[in-house]
Amino acid sequence: MKRIVTLIGVGLAACMLPSCNNMSLGGDVAAYQSYDRPAKLPSNPSAVRVKVSLSKQMIYVMEGSTPLLVTPCNVGTRNAPTPSGSFRIFNKVQYKRANSHGWAYSGSNAKKVTTSGIPSGWSFKGTPMPYWCEFKSNYGFHTGWVKHYPSSHGCIRIHENVTPKFYRLVMVGTPVSISHSQVEDATLGKNVPLAPDAGPLPDYNPTMYTGNGYFTRHKTPTFE
Repeated sequence: MKRIVTLIGVGLAACMLPSCNNMSLGGDVAAYQSYDRPAKLPSNPSAVRVKVSLSKQMIYVMEGSTPLLVTPCNVGTRNAPTPSGSFRIFNKVQYKRANSHGWAYSGSNAKKVTTSGIPSGWSFKGTPMPYWCEFKSNYGFHTGWVKHYPSSHGCIRIHENVTPKFYRLVMVGTPVSISHSQVEDATLGKNVPLAPDAGPLPDYNPTMYTGNGYFTRHKTPTFE
């Protein structure tokens, strides 16, 4: 994905305005931003469970045999795989920021860094990971760019419009099953439409991440 690492002074000033929180970049990004998946609330929240198919890159939020949400996701690469196994969500943080990587910024300049690479005198904000639902230490579901191939560092990224729905459907204690495939792949996951591949898309302006814009960069969630 192409990344914008330097801000023009005028652009930086403009993106400090509240309207920048819901910025659209046009073209395929607009198509990506319009993507959404239907969801419905459970009759019994304690009966909800989450199933993740690594090979299909698909999430199934189920209440018994009833699907509440079926959505594409982005899982880890071969070198940084998403853990497989049985887990439970044990931590939910709507406004989560990473503590090991993010954006360094100074004046009109901004660049992605790890915490060990922050230039002297520059400010730092951790990468936003909105609607964080942690199922294993340092691994969680969260908002992020969803590509058509595994590309995360092990977390499970969900489309910006869908993550708030996922966050609402699960709770601390919700079971999570992650495996190479799920039986639902052949039925519920068979014809799920995908959002445009985020891989070729330009990233948002860095001020979306150094400010709070990325935490509200989604549609208002609705349920059937």
